[in-house]
Amino acid sequence: MYLYDRDGRRYIDAAGGAMVVTIGHGVKEVATAVAAQMERVAYAYTNQFVTEALLLLADRVISMAPAGMSRVYFVSGGSEATEIAIKLARQYFLAQGKASKWRVVARKQSYHGTTGIALSATGRRPARQGMEPYLLPFPHISPCYCYRCPFGKEYPACAVACAEELERIIQQEGAETIAAFIAEPIVGTSAAVLTPPPEYFPAIRRICDQHDILFIADEVVTGFGRTGTNFAIEQSGVTPDMMTFAKGVSSGYAPLGGIILHERLVRCFLERGVSPHLPFTYAGHPVAAAAGLAVLDYMAAHRLLDRVRELEPHFFGQLRTLEKLPWVGEVRGRGLLAGIELVRDRSSKQTFPPEWRVGARVAEEAMRRALIVLPGHAGMVDDVSGDHLVLAPPYVVTAAEIDEIIGILRASIEAVATALGEASRWTRAGQPT
Repeated sequence: MYLYDRDGRRYIDAAGGAMVVTIGHGVKEVATAVAAQMERVAYAYTNQFVTEALLLLADRVISMAPAGMSRVYFVSGGSEATEIAIKLARQYFLAQGKASKWRVVARKQSYHGTTGIALSATGRRPARQGMEPYLLPFPHISPCYCYRCPFGKEYPACAVACAEELERIIQQEGAETIAAFIAEPIVGTSAAVLTPPPEYFPAIRRICDQHDILFIADEVVTGFGRTGTNFAIEQSGVTPDMMTFAKGVSSGYAPLGGIILHERLVRCFLERGVSPHLPFTYAGHPVAAAAGLAVLDYMAAHRLLDRVRELEPHFFGQLRTLEKLPWVGEVRGRGLLAGIELVRDRSSKQTFPPEWRVGARVAEEAMRRALIVLPGHAGMVDDVSGDHLVLAPPYVVTAAEIDEIIGILRASIEAVATALGEASRWTRAGQPT
């Protein structure tokens, strides 16, 4: 749970790095497994060889995946995973003689990576700025943002209009041109952990099926227990055609990610004699595989998935006490992944002037108080304004540490409000004027 600077000062890691660390820092079992693998086989090119560590990890990952997901390909991180998933979607339709299906629909305020194809899917406009000449013309639909519904509706009367926008964009662009739809089951730092209602992904799945479009679930942030199940998409009751993952599979102990495929895609490739071309030098690196296997072993041995579910009520119960602060518009999330949307006025949901850097300043103030939180990417509302914070503590966090995290975070928000002259608008800490 803790990191130390060169002066020996201790910091509570309530961010899990970049929503990466699941089992905590300095776990000796992982270090031992990695060292042993280095001594045995440090590297073998996956296009020519397979290692025992890789086979064991593949079996473990598939055993954790939703029913019907039957194959996995390992890479070094989330951006690579997105690249491969989209290339697999392309090769899937080429194998069927449907060469016109190559485009991917994604969502605004999303993040799927910063490499070429992945950045084309990423909907966070500031991340794309200046790179437009290199990007593919992928269409983007509105996210599931109930707090600020882009359609001016309220749930549940909205009938998940945000999902139905996918149908409209397919009609507009032509289903014959679209290979896949990609979405994060729960958005990360692009939009303060936007969490969909239960009807959203079943509607997405139905629309994709109607138009012969693959559904790719980006589980890079949410995979391997972060939201209380192995994969967040399970909570929606749908099975995707592909899932990407990274971060939590190795808890940051080694660069590792991957793509899980549904059996129907595998059958298509096998029946047509297609062997997808997926060359990456470090794909399936044996040392990274050993780290991933050791992390998943540690999770199982210490019942950390159960622990996430057990801690969730206390975590969000404490977080929601922050909603008494006038600057806290909404707390949202699941498991041990939470977003806090910060607003200047709660009744109107007014955002702060971007130059105030409120989210970043609160994170900086928390750091001064020895607490690490993630300042969400600025501009979440309209690509210019919108401040938020993200918390993703390791699964080994205790209830007492959660209490300490929330106490420091509350004090940090109040300190920044005072520094900006905003606290005078509150009758007392935690109460609006």
